[in-house]
Amino acid sequence: MKELKYNRKLAIEYAEKWAYSRNPKYYNYDPVGGDCTNFISQCIYAGSNVMNYNKNNGWYYINGNNKSPSWTGVEFLYNFLTKNKGVGPYGVKTDANNISVGDIVQLSFDGKVFTHSLIIVKIDSEIYISSHTFDAFNRKLNSYNFKNIRFIHIEGVRSY
Repeated sequence: MKELKYNRKLAIEYAEKWAYSRNPKYYNYDPVGGDCTNFISQCIYAGSNVMNYNKNNGWYYINGNNKSPSWTGVEFLYNFLTKNKGVGPYGVKTDANNISVGDIVQLSFDGKVFTHSLIIVKIDSEIYISSHTFDAFNRKLNSYNFKNIRFIHIEGVRSY
């Protein structure tokens, strides 16, 4: 297996291009619960260019009816990124002091269940994100009203 670098620049460029519209290559999940994690997976894929086609615990998108739960599900994406020992992107749960642009933020609005995924597009004195469902680019993370937060630092990508 080869170790590849996660291309944060390409992930952010994708986020900027598609923040306020939908890439026609992907199904828009807004009408069926939200498009946030689908969009974040697209951004990660733009920066990794590797999918994991494992039917049980992979991360892939073929079409709207043939994709992994981790492609569109908040908790499933978290589990894939933080537990992936195989092909594709992988990362670790971290805090706000150890993040980079291109990393992932997940929010819980009730303090119990994480239901929203975002990508970090800029860091200065504040953290700025991009997301779908509540479409945004360069939105201040602290403008959200959430009760719990977690960060996933993407460490790299594995390929065959």
